Amino acid sequence: MPRIIALCLLVACARAAAAEVALIGVIGDKAGVFAVDGGEPKTIRVGQTWHGIRVVSIQKDRATVVIDGRERVLVQGTYRSAAPSSGRETTTLAADPQGHFIAEGLVNGVSMRFVVDTGATAVTLPASEAIRAGLDYRAGTREAVQTANGVAHAYHVTLTSVKLGDIQLSAVDALVVEEGLPIALLGMSFLNRVEMRRDGQMMTLIRRF
Repeated sequence: MPRIIALCLLVACARAAAAEVALIGVIGDKAGVFAVDGGEPKTIRVGQTWHGIRVVSIQKDRATVVIDGRERVLVQGTYRSAAPSSGRETTTLAADPQGHFIAEGLVNGVSMRFVVDTGATAVTLPASEAIRAGLDYRAGTREAVQTANGVAHAYHVTLTSVKLGDIQLSAVDALVVEEGLPIALLGMSFLNRVEMRRDGQMMTLIRRF
C-alpha cells in the first residue's frame, strides 16, 4: 500500500510539473492574467498563489512567478485555449498596455511576431522578416501601398502557411514592404478566415475554414 501511495504521488507531481502556464496579460504592475493547460483565464495579484503558481512581480509584458519551487519568467504572448465545442481551432490574445494585440506565430514554419491590424488588407511583412522566412519576395508582383508613413512599394506573395497558436492557415496572401515597417502585421487575408470575438482586453480567434 505505501508503494502504491508513493507511486500516485509521483504521478500527481509529474502532471503538475507538465502543466502549461501562459501569461495572457498584465494589469499594471499589480496583477497578471494567467491560464493553466488552456483553462479559463484567472487574474492573480502579486504575492498571491493559484494552482501552485505564486506571482512574485509583474513588469511591462512579463511576470516572474514561482512554479513547483522554481522561479520562472513568463512573457506575455499568444494563449492557446481549449478547442470549442465545434472542434474548430481557437486562439486567445490579450491586449498590451497600449491596447494592441501582439501575437507570436509562424510564417512558413519560422517564428515571427505580429500585431493584429484589421486596417491592413493582407498579412504584411518587413523585408527583413520575409528574408528570414526564406521568401524570394522580389519574384512577386510589385505594387504601391499606403502605409502610416505614406506610399511605399510592396511585393505581393503567397505564404505557404501562417500559424497562430492552434490555428494554421495555408496559401495566405501577403505583402512584403522594404521600408518603414518595424513589425509584421496580421491583416485581413488571415483575419477574414477566422471569427474574431472581443471581450474587453481579450480577443478570441476561431477558425472559420
